[in-house]
Amino acid sequence: MVAIVNTYKQSMPSTRFIGMKYGDEDRVNGSFGAKWHEWIETGRFEKLPPITEDFRQAYEDYDASIGLMRWKAGEKFEYWIGMFLPEGTTVPEGFESIDFPASNLGVCWLQGKESELFGIEDTCAQKLRADGFEVVTDEEGALWFFERYGNPRFTQPDENGNSILDICHFVK
Repeated sequence: MVAIVNTYKQSMPSTRFIGMKYGDEDRVNGSFGAKWHEWIETGRFEKLPPITEDFRQAYEDYDASIGLMRWKAGEKFEYWIGMFLPEGTTVPEGFESIDFPASNLGVCWLQGKESELFGIEDTCAQKLRADGFEVVTDEEGALWFFERYGNPRFTQPDENGNSILDICHFVK
């Protein structure tokens, strides 16, 4: 069973997200899992530029891989796989980027079996609102939020086989 075991606010410095964009047409059996396997099998994360020491100091979760999402009613859903890197990082050939200003994140830790942790972003947004956070949209009215695969929270399941997936929403 999935449980929200922690919520908190985290500051994130100005960043450049570097990755690849996908849409609903790229889902296999309703998920982007096949795209994640493709990234791992082809070593795409290793093709991203190295992280600077300054960025390591400024952003606690600098080494997490990210499933970044953009949603706005009436527009095509976007799902990006990649990482947050220091602002101004050169984008490698074959990748795209999105720049984000320094921001606050509302973070939910979802704990459970890996197969159960996905598709709960709206529940996390509701929990953040209940905890007093104000989830914000961008200047175009779109919501941006993401899955953060933290190390070791997600990558090393506990003795019961449970992992923790971070779901992050941009907040005031």
